Formats: sequence, C-alpha cells, structure tokens
Amino acid sequence: MQGIFRGRHFIDLEEWTKEEIDILLDVSNYFKKKFKLGVATPYLSYQTIFLMFFEQSTRTRNSMEAGIAQLGGHANYLDTSTMQISHGETPKDTAIILSRFGHGIACRNCFWEVGNKYLREMAKWSTVPIMSLQCDLYHPMQGLADLMTIKEKVGDLKRTKISIIWAYAKSHKKPISVPVTQVLLFPRYGMDVTLAYPKGYDLPEWVINDAKKNALKYGGTLKITHNMEEAYRDADIVIPKNWGSWVNNQSTEVVDSLLESYKDWKCTEKMMSIANKDVLYMHALPADRGNEVEDSVIDGSHSIVYDEAENRLHTAKAVMALTMGGK
Repeated sequence: MQGIFRGRHFIDLEEWTKEEIDILLDVSNYFKKKFKLGVATPYLSYQTIFLMFFEQSTRTRNSMEAGIAQLGGHANYLDTSTMQISHGETPKDTAIILSRFGHGIACRNCFWEVGNKYLREMAKWSTVPIMSLQCDLYHPMQGLADLMTIKEKVGDLKRTKISIIWAYAKSHKKPISVPVTQVLLFPRYGMDVTLAYPKGYDLPEWVINDAKKNALKYGGTLKITHNMEEAYRDADIVIPKNWGSWVNNQSTEVVDSLLESYKDWKCTEKMMSIANKDVLYMHALPADRGNEVEDSVIDGSHSIVYDEAENRLHTAKAVMALTMGGK
C-alpha cells in the first residue's frame, strides 16, 4: 500500500494522476484475486466509514458496505432524510462531527449545482477522506470500475473505439455524472472516444474542453456527433445510457417534449449489428429496459454489465484501503 494516498479525498478522478489511477487499478485487481480465492483482507480492521445518501442506491451502497466489511471495518448507512441535514445542518458541521467519530465519509448527492459543492464543502472541513458516491458532475467510483472492466476485457486500450451514447429513458431525470466521468477519463488511456447525443442533451463546455486536452496529452481522441448510427458504427465498446438535459434545462420534470422526440435513441440488435462484431455493451445500471436497451442486447453475449457491476466491489475496496489506510 502507498502511504501517499492516506487521507486523500476521492471526489473527481481528474484530481488523480494517471499513475495514481493505475495504482488504484492494481490494488483493485489484488482485492479481486483475494476475494475469488477466499483470502481475508483485513486492512481496515475496526475502522468505520459513514455512507451518506441523498438518493437511492443499489450497487454503490452494497459495494461500499460489503467492501468495508471484507476489509475488516464497518459501515454506517445514513439516509440523509433522517439526519439533522433535513433540518438545515450544514455540510461543515456534519463533516467535522462525523470525521471525529470514524475514519472515512462517503456521500451521494446528485442535486444539480448542489452535489459537488456539498462534497467540496465537506472536504474543506473533514479530517478524514471524503469519497464521492456520485454527485451532479462526477461518479469516480463508477468510472474506476468501468476502466477496470475495459482493461480486463480488452487489454491494451490504445485506439480502442468506445462510444458514449445518449439513450432514451423516462424512469427519472438522470445526472450527467456518468458520461462526464467517462468522457474525461477514457481519453487518458489512449482510447478513441465518440460522444453521441441529440441536440439539447449537451455536456458542459468545460467538460468537452478538458476531455480534448486529455486526449491531446495522452494520445486519445474525442469526437462529438448527433448521429446515433455514426457512434455505433465499427465501435469496440458502446455505452448507451440516458442523462438529463440539465445543462440547457434545469427543470426536474422527467418527461417533456424534447425527451419524447428522441424515442428512437435506443440500443437495439440492429444498432449493435453495425458495430465491431466483438463489440462489448456496458451500462452502469440500472438500465431502463425496453427504453434505453432491448432485453436481447443487455442479456446477450455482448453484454458485460454484470462484470462491470461486480468490479464496483473491488474498486471500492481499493479506494477505501488506500485513502483510509495506505500505511
């Protein structure tokens, strides 16, 4: 373990160098091997992490709870609606107190133009690592697991054609944090990234500018298109996932005329057929089945969504072990 990670906040992968991310991946692979062999890894014995959730969660909550248990520690799950936060307690006061009670604080807050600022304010006052479990701008835990999964399946990532594609969904108005994280991270590994979305579902301009800088520095590429078929054609990996129109429309209304005009943006067998014959389908889950994707695709031979989800456990353990321990 590298002591340089001890006490580090984990809010945005852009704040971690490529070499540091590689170490996170190495440690994730180490924990995955130990887990498969049934070998105990009590690196955080008797340590406590607080898991604060402003929204619902399945993979994120359970990967963190299972992960800390497998590291020998304990998680306190905190539904923020039952905390004094609901009565106006500030992130400063919450962070100071919880950091005196335990060894790490992780938080999911996806409210637009609130979540990341909330995490940053907690980090300003906390004496233990603050870990993002997703905010309005970033989802570093998911990004790290995605990268781990792609490396497992592909190996050398240079020139891998990966398409991040908006898809139709109406379950809720989803954050932009997953595509933002991916479009910033993947070019750093030399991948040829295509970002495809219908007009109105733009990502922030600064995200695109930073992604282009990452591509130039690390030998990747970034292409933006509003043509869905162009994104699928000859792709090695496709990630069709919905995100909300937050940049252009801050309304929390889920279904509107803009969304309904793009029902055809769906991952189908037809779309998959124009990609590389060995194309891989990924999704952070939960997928809006029948809207974002056909069952035959997500349940088919090209889908690696369950491997991707499993890796959330191993990457979560790596982040906790290095930032809370790392001696």
